Amino acid sequence: MTVTMDKILCATDGSATSTKTVAYAIELAQRLALPLSFLTVVDVDEGDTPMIWDAEVLLAGKLPVDKPLVVAIEHALKAGMRRIAAVRAPGKEIAKTIVDYAEKNSYHHIVMGSAGLTGAKRFLIGSVAADVVNLAHCPVTVVR
Repeated sequence: MTVTMDKILCATDGSATSTKTVAYAIELAQRLALPLSFLTVVDVDEGDTPMIWDAEVLLAGKLPVDKPLVVAIEHALKAGMRRIAAVRAPGKEIAKTIVDYAEKNSYHHIVMGSAGLTGAKRFLIGSVAADVVNLAHCPVTVVR
């Protein structure tokens, strides 16, 4: 079996766990010399087409309006990354939106965070990370 990894997708929502996730994804992408895209899911009615900022646009200083994406891009640029992108994907089902975007755009690895909830809290609140792991077509790294 051959494992192919051409690009990494990092889901971020601006939480404390996401900060660790972004740092991990940047280090992973640098070690493997792969492009890295940051994705945030927004629950708004903007149609079903994601907004994408590619490396050229980001390096020209045209940043997205979403704080989680801006923070992630700033960390990546500070780390010296230049093969980066930012994606704002509309969707009501966060896990499904992440997995669908990754699959449609041929990502081979998803990196995301988890607050590590267990028991009743996880049952009541749910776990986006667990849902992504269950739905994903590719490996998923969950950062805690």
